[in-house]
Amino acid sequence: MLKTILSISGKPGLYKLVSQGKNMLIVEAIDATKKRFPAYGNEKIISLADIAMYTDDEEVPLREVFESIKTKENGAAVEIDTKKAKPEELRAFMAEVLPNFDRDRVYVTDIKKLIQWYNILVANDLADFAEEASEEEAAEAAE
Repeated sequence: MLKTILSISGKPGLYKLVSQGKNMLIVEAIDATKKRFPAYGNEKIISLADIAMYTDDEEVPLREVFESIKTKENGAAVEIDTKKAKPEELRAFMAEVLPNFDRDRVYVTDIKKLIQWYNILVANDLADFAEEASEEEAAEAAE
């Protein structure tokens, strides 16, 4: 599911991949507007499935971090107001979700974006993060 959810640099929010055209992707905003528009190759577009968070040991896929947040929040949206929260509050939240996150390489802005993305996914009923793990495990088992 996270493979088709995209972040586009310079544009707020998240986008769902709808189709591919020549030298562009057709994306749809994951919000109330559901606005569709082309995203071109010169824009920095990244799938949420390709993002990972730094830890002291290794990089943890975003899917696992989202799953951890979902468990902590019982499937509900995170109550922290990212615009008003103090950096200490955000780091404390991150420490609960991912205890060994790399405090030097994970910035407060990264934590804010993580919370905002999670809340967008929950608000739009796209919070089924475990589904990809079982598909990937099934594919690996088949090999």
